Amino acid sequence: MQTTAIRLYGKNDLRLDRFELPEIKDTEILAKIVSDSICMSSYKAAMQGENHKRVPDDVAENPVIIGHEFCGELVKIGAKWADKYKAGDKFVIQPSLNYKGSLDAPGYSFRYIGGDATYIVIPEEVMIMNCLLPYESDSFFCGSLTEPLSCVIGAFHASYHTTRGSYEHSMGIKEGGKMAIIAGVGPMGLAAIDYIIHCPRRPATLVVTDIDEARIKRAGEILPVEEAKKNGIELTYVNTAGIEDTVTYLKDLAGGAYDDVFVFAPVAAVVEMADKLLANDGCLNFFAGPTNPEFSAMFNFYNVHYAATHIVGTSGGNTDDMIESIEMIKEGKLNPAILVTHIGGLDSVVETTLNLPKIPGGKKLIYTGVSLPLTAISDFEEKGKTDPFFKDLADIVKKTNGLWNAEAEQYLLKNAKSI
Repeated sequence: MQTTAIRLYGKNDLRLDRFELPEIKDTEILAKIVSDSICMSSYKAAMQGENHKRVPDDVAENPVIIGHEFCGELVKIGAKWADKYKAGDKFVIQPSLNYKGSLDAPGYSFRYIGGDATYIVIPEEVMIMNCLLPYESDSFFCGSLTEPLSCVIGAFHASYHTTRGSYEHSMGIKEGGKMAIIAGVGPMGLAAIDYIIHCPRRPATLVVTDIDEARIKRAGEILPVEEAKKNGIELTYVNTAGIEDTVTYLKDLAGGAYDDVFVFAPVAAVVEMADKLLANDGCLNFFAGPTNPEFSAMFNFYNVHYAATHIVGTSGGNTDDMIESIEMIKEGKLNPAILVTHIGGLDSVVETTLNLPKIPGGKKLIYTGVSLPLTAISDFEEKGKTDPFFKDLADIVKKTNGLWNAEAEQYLLKNAKSI
């Protein structure tokens, strides 16, 4: 079976390759990829190459397929798994395998499995760790977004609070408490807002900050304060640009300090501001993954000692988090479409990945079987003036307030040029 894939050979070295996959063993599964969402983690892997903790040292000689937020269909099942899986089933994969304590993960570490490919071979450790998950939906793109959603879900589960007078920790955010999400209207911030509004364990007060007025406005349109209020949350969006004393302003806004503060930007000044917002027993959740391995910021250890403030961070979710994201999507409690701002084909992945921090907007969704330049959904209408393909897509997304949807996906898969 021939595949077309984006492979990493080293630092800043991504290539679009066509090559033969090996015949699957009885312990493996052959699969077709339909969609993959490009993650900032892939950019970090591309920048760091063999220095990345998940990328093999011999990547120059044995390149790996990148991409780990993917959804597709199973094609051929090895004998060992014939009783559990069947050809034609849709699937998603939890890339954090933790197989025998290894950091190896699809999209970083393997020669024949990664999201930016047309066909892949799924190795047995994925199934052994129960990381090949069934996915039932009328769209593939929602499946690609279960992985980033699981990262958000995992972060909320990882936060904790102390129990006065004992050494037991209460896991999760403080229910009915005060929460701030700092730099929180990027794609992952939107996912966090959507989750916390609709999950069972919620704060009473939620303040979301950013410094980009256009992004704040859009966040308020797709995740309105009225929706939060229906679920018992007083939600406020704040543009902190130009506010002289942000800490005092935000504390006054919430009527005091915050029990949970989530940081969505790897900026030292932002981390230090978040620290100052913490109440007694406050938990600072550092969600943003920095590209600089030396990244650091000041933290008030007087408050650590006397006010029980603490910090936690996670890198990805686990299988339970991913299952929760699948179920919440199925129940209509989460809308992954709010994350997607760009659509592209497999031939746009190299340029997009290497320039990801410079490209504005949210998630860049790739359809691996098609050839298509990366295109912002907001540009469909303009492009549609000269291209009937984009005119039709523009008309389809208008039905869902400019959000990508299953009908648009089906149209693209039927009408876009094959890779």
